[in-house]
Order: sequence, then structure tokens, then C-alpha cells
Amino acid sequence: MKSKTVDQLLEPYAGAPAYIIQALQDIQNTCGYISKENLKTAALRCGVPYSYAYSIATFYKAFSLTPRGTYIIKLCDGTACHLKMSSEILAEIEDILGIGPGETTGDGLFSIEIVNCLGACAMAPVVSINEELHGYLTRTKIRALLKDLMARAGEADNE
Repeated sequence: MKSKTVDQLLEPYAGAPAYIIQALQDIQNTCGYISKENLKTAALRCGVPYSYAYSIATFYKAFSLTPRGTYIIKLCDGTACHLKMSSEILAEIEDILGIGPGETTGDGLFSIEIVNCLGACAMAPVVSINEELHGYLTRTKIRALLKDLMARAGEADNE
């Protein structure tokens, strides 16, 4: 995203330190992640030190300072999911994608994140892929889901 567009995005927060979190959310929602340059711009625009903006961006798990995949897989490891073997689902995802939590595939298609709870305990184990919940998972179901997403991405490349 061009700096001018980020500057325009941050106009409502000019000189308003209390809105640094909202400013960072807007950048992430628009750009997919918060680059170092955009973090500096947000800090400057809101009137907070860069170190303060950085501490916020690194404190909240919702923020990412590195580019994430097209498909962001959030695997729940809350109590219900953990007891229903979310570790088995993670192992299958890692086997298929060749990456672990906090990583993104080389093609930029998938990122994996572990979260404490997705609020869908009755459907455990659960993943959220780009905010869409998928529950009652097994190794077979997650494999089919990932293969379907890979196929869709391949189709999009051919268009």
C-alpha cells in the first residue's frame, strides 16, 4: 500500500494518541499486516513514540508485523479443543503445509496461528480460516479442507 493511502487512512487519528490501536487495526485490515514503515507512520500520525506503538503491535496477538498468508488458519487450543486432540489437527496441518505455528508457506498462501479460544467449544476441535469456523475436525476433514483451498487458489491463478 502506498504511503499516501496510509496517510489518508490515518487522517482521523491525527494527534490522537488514544486511537493508536484503532489506527493499527485499520492498517492491518487494509494491508493484511503492519509494516515497519506503516507502524512508524501510525505512531507519528497519532502522536505517540514509535516504541509505544511497537509495544502495542507486539503485545496483541491480533496484530502481525510480517506478511501473512492469503488463508490464515487459527487453530484453537483451548481446553475443549485440546482435550479433543487439537494437537493431532496441528500435526496434520504441519504435515500438509510444511510449516508450523507463526509461519507462512513460501507461496504466501497459508499462515498458521495457535489461539487460546475461538468460542466454539461444542464443535471442538475447531479452526478458523479467514474468520470462517470449521469444527468437529479430524485429520481427514482438515486434509480435505486444505486440499480444497489449494485447489481454489490454483483455479484463481489460472484465471
